[in-house]
Amino acid sequence: MDNPVTPCEAGRPGPRRRDRHGRGMRGPIAPPQVPLAASRADLFADLVQDSVERLERRWPQLADVDFHVLEVPRLDGAAQGWNDEAVPLGGAEPSRDGRRGRVVVYRRPVELRTKGRDERAALVHEVVVEQVAELLGLTPETVDPRYGED
Repeated sequence: MDNPVTPCEAGRPGPRRRDRHGRGMRGPIAPPQVPLAASRADLFADLVQDSVERLERRWPQLADVDFHVLEVPRLDGAAQGWNDEAVPLGGAEPSRDGRRGRVVVYRRPVELRTKGRDERAALVHEVVVEQVAELLGLTPETVDPRYGED
């Protein structure tokens, strides 16, 4: 024991260059600009945005509506219309008192009802169409003629 181990400055180890077992680099698997690095929430938000853009071409008044993605529905007064058997996939609030109209899509309930990306994209579009139809006081078939088609 000629060379005693000296502690690092301020008692903290230096930056780690490898994982704790010495096998590889620590850090993300993919750089942030590649699709592999996108989170499920980001991918879901992209599906909602694609659906909204598709509808905005036909309904320009949707530019005055805010579209949001929430993880799950709230259990407060906003969720009065649902019970133990049905969890809402989305919701709509009309514009009032100077506030813009709002459409919300709930990510987790939609994800739990779908198996793949294509099925998820179709369900997201259906939910967005239904909520826009409710907001505009129209039928979903009027908002999107391809509503309900597979």
